[in-house]
Amino acid sequence: MNKKIVVFDTTLRDGEQAPGASLTDQEKLEVAHQLVRLGVDVIEAGFPISSPGDFNSVKQIAKQVKGATICGLARSLNKDIESAAAALKPAKKKRIHVFLATSKIHMKYKLKKAESEIVKIAQSAVKHACKFTDDVQFSPEDASRTERDFLFRVIESVIKAGATTVNIPDTVGYAQPDEFGDLIKAICNNVPNINKAVIAVHCHNDLGLAVANSLAAIRNGAGQVECTINGIGERAGNAALEEIVLSLLTRKDMFRDRSTRIKTKEIYKTSRLVSKLTGFAVAPNKAIVGGNAFRHESGIHQDGVLKKRQTYEIISPETVGFYGEGLVLGKHSGRHALSERLKSLGFKLNKQQLEKAFSKFKDLADKKKEVFEEDLISIVEEQMKGLPEVWTLEGFEFSGGMKTNPHAEITLKKKGEIFKAVSNGDGPVDASYKAIEKITKINAKLRDYSIQAITRGKDALGEVNLKLEIKKQEVPGRGASTDIIEASAKAYLNAINRFLFKTKKSHTVRL
Repeated sequence: MNKKIVVFDTTLRDGEQAPGASLTDQEKLEVAHQLVRLGVDVIEAGFPISSPGDFNSVKQIAKQVKGATICGLARSLNKDIESAAAALKPAKKKRIHVFLATSKIHMKYKLKKAESEIVKIAQSAVKHACKFTDDVQFSPEDASRTERDFLFRVIESVIKAGATTVNIPDTVGYAQPDEFGDLIKAICNNVPNINKAVIAVHCHNDLGLAVANSLAAIRNGAGQVECTINGIGERAGNAALEEIVLSLLTRKDMFRDRSTRIKTKEIYKTSRLVSKLTGFAVAPNKAIVGGNAFRHESGIHQDGVLKKRQTYEIISPETVGFYGEGLVLGKHSGRHALSERLKSLGFKLNKQQLEKAFSKFKDLADKKKEVFEEDLISIVEEQMKGLPEVWTLEGFEFSGGMKTNPHAEITLKKKGEIFKAVSNGDGPVDASYKAIEKITKINAKLRDYSIQAITRGKDALGEVNLKLEIKKQEVPGRGASTDIIEASAKAYLNAINRFLFKTKKSHTVRL
């Protein structure tokens, strides 16, 4: 009998807690809609009590996103639970996720509570959450370091109180796969009423074992797995959704009766979207979604793949929606050809978005001999980003050399008005950033900068990811172009526009 594993995605909650990963409400909505297309069962949209912004984003997702259960996180406090309930009210399917620490170290130093108090608080919180929904999840935080007999007692009590899902977190990534699998088996064997709830797991990657621990848990009775796109999250991150799903699919001999609802052809697009919006570049050697995941350089490997792909590829690129082969369009291609190609890549654009994408495509086709699918994806993602552009790049000129002081002239537009500035710097990128700073009057410190080619050839599209510190806030930015100076300037302006949007929003959002 096939057992469906519930996929609980916490990219918008735990994933967004990663330093520098802050998203706007519109960006969270965009990710949530894509998670539905991916086939995720539960979307943990945020922690409503944590801020007015988080409350509002959870509420908007609850109101606008259909096709998945929308979940909000809450501490075992009535005010948290009531805030989550209010934010989730518009959702057709809603879940309140209540948590409370149960390990000795947390009880002694953080909560300063005895075991009997913890049990009473947990039961009370679950009962209160049940007043607002019949789908309540409870997490004993730091479960992997909790004494087992006490953990069994807590789990039994919250199920009696009405919890329908009990999540077992490896909060600090401490567990080893055999140990964690044995813990799940022990819960199945020692909690009398465990058949009345789904066992879930939430694994962190501090020792690089989040996916391994999650899979061990599934083999030993877990029916839900909590994960994030690209494995993003606090510290070393969470279990990566794509790695868990493809493990279940590829190793059916090990997971015979386990499967998910995930539409794997949406994985690569979802990965790129989250990477683009958070500003966290995916490492080339990242499993499943990394740029090198399906590339072979070794002569022996190349020979084997040419003769039979399965010799060195256990997953086909098409399975996860990875595109990257062949010339798809040229500068003489029309709107219809572009529209049809984008449809085949999974994009549905309205008339205005298609016009913008077509204009960008023509500009790029004039610069590049070959336009690849990766180029088209980047163009469309740029058009669909949804972030209001206060400042836009209209033009730039720069000069420099080994014996010449780098010099840049930048032209920006704001509300139809043109602004120009000239500056020198340590290099053309530095000079460009100083010129932008003169125009925008926004002082920023560059905290991180990286560039990578996202397509092939000498005229490859380059993508810049950076992080700026503006008024003690870390803000990500991203830009793409065949010219690295243009890409760098676009990324800088993207970060500034993001900061201005967040600043404006913080003055208008209220609970």
